[in-house]
Amino acid sequence: MSAPTTPGPTLPAAATSPASTSPVSPTATTAAPTTGRRRGGLLDWRVRFAILSVIWGFSFLLIKVGTEAYAPFQVALGRVLFGALALLTVLLVRREPLPRGLRTWGHLTVAALLLNTAPFSLFAYAELSIPSSLAGICNATSPLWGMALSLVALSEDRPTRRRFAGLGLGFLGVLTVLGAWQGFSGVDAKGTAFALLASLCYPIGWIYVRRTLAGTPGSPVALTGGQLMISTLQLALVSAVFTSAPTSFPLWPTLSVIALGALGTGMALQMQYGLVTEVGPTTAQMVTYFIPVIATTAGVLVLGEQLHWNTPVGAAIVLAGAALTQTRPGARRPA
Repeated sequence: MSAPTTPGPTLPAAATSPASTSPVSPTATTAAPTTGRRRGGLLDWRVRFAILSVIWGFSFLLIKVGTEAYAPFQVALGRVLFGALALLTVLLVRREPLPRGLRTWGHLTVAALLLNTAPFSLFAYAELSIPSSLAGICNATSPLWGMALSLVALSEDRPTRRRFAGLGLGFLGVLTVLGAWQGFSGVDAKGTAFALLASLCYPIGWIYVRRTLAGTPGSPVALTGGQLMISTLQLALVSAVFTSAPTSFPLWPTLSVIALGALGTGMALQMQYGLVTEVGPTTAQMVTYFIPVIATTAGVLVLGEQLHWNTPVGAAIVLAGAALTQTRPGARRPA
């Protein structure tokens, strides 16, 4: 999953997660004004920022553990199901309605496919053959894909030398992570391609949402909750057709899928909305740059994944390139 990025002046923030984030949905940001900031919850925003980074960073480890017992489509299904239940619980407590109108639900259906169903499934398939740390680093390429696509699809996103340099630097980092000078030896091409394709889905979905759902009435939680409900239906259908029902429910894989959905795809979104409102999208989006670091650390320390020098070096280059692609003339980081 990919954390939110700042797409431009017309929207306060666009969530792209990886994953995702983020696992994250830009539909929420189309209805979340950030002109006035308010205080957050009981915890300081820096503490919540750190918690959010850890939750999303560990998501790739949870996917890996989940695929030990469940098919990739089933992992993705559990992820959106428990994420939807978490957000619907918030809506119930707040007594907020779901979005209305066939047009809105039609666009949410496409958004669910591009931002949840497809990338969540692709990441789960990818982690059948690649380390969770590599999947986390591939997730960090979303801002690079987004910058490249926005130059074509969004007329207000004008290219600059710095952003072009960031794009080139980012993909140089990808080649470093994959060990291009060694002929990509030791890297599963199919799994890596799936992870990169999943990362590409997020900016495509964001551009679609930006063109179709900007200004749609409804709270961020209601829009994203509706989107996750549709994704649950999509993945339930796909899972019924292409997979067999699980014969057992091992403890750790099951808990991993539940945590991946309820925490990483549900409550983490709620936390992210609070950060965007309190400190602004520019600061909130910086969680993106901590996700691959935490994903790599978790993969090495918890799962015992091997770490070669080119992985952290390449990841640092990717993040530097991604940061450059997000800079805009006159943009300032909120105090």
